[in-house]
Amino acid sequence: MLNLLQIPLPELFAVLAAVAFAAGLNVYATVAALGLLARFGHVPLPPALQLLETWPIIIASTTLFAIEFFADKIPAFDLIWSALHTFVRVPAAALLAYGATRQLTPSEQLLAAALGAAMALAAHSGKTALRAAVTPSPEPFSNITLSLAEDALAISLTWLATSHPYVAATIALALVAVIVLLARAVIQAMRKLFQGAEKELVGR
Repeated sequence: MLNLLQIPLPELFAVLAAVAFAAGLNVYATVAALGLLARFGHVPLPPALQLLETWPIIIASTTLFAIEFFADKIPAFDLIWSALHTFVRVPAAALLAYGATRQLTPSEQLLAAALGAAMALAAHSGKTALRAAVTPSPEPFSNITLSLAEDALAISLTWLATSHPYVAATIALALVAVIVLLARAVIQAMRKLFQGAEKELVGR
């Protein structure tokens, strides 16, 4: 059983990185999974996060997850939903990381919160960009399949973080690297496109 209050600092940060990434994909699924894992004795939560394992929070987060489960699979509306949740997923991940590190120094807590926010922002940005690319597709199956994969990844990554922190963190960081590489490729392609258009206009 993983005790967040007693594990070494690198392992704790590995847990936080993976959980924050999961929250960036689906914060309600992540909170519900953490609450249920703690409720049934899989992982003891720090005092600041023990509210998550109460039935009202578990029921509320599960209900919101159910709402998002359907809202996230409606083409076009899912982009609006995701944009609005920029102000939910990233702050929630930062708060989870901050609450999980109450036993550390204030500077370490702030570092943990920054790590949580950065991981969640990376996951959220990658998810939103991928959805923007898939949404114009006339058939709904690619959007639904992608949404199901995101939900499954958020839940499984949360569980894996509480069982095998370093494995979960490695997966999360690898996904962040993929997101960064894809973002760079898109930016470079757009630059070339604009440069080509500019040269064409100057040539005229």
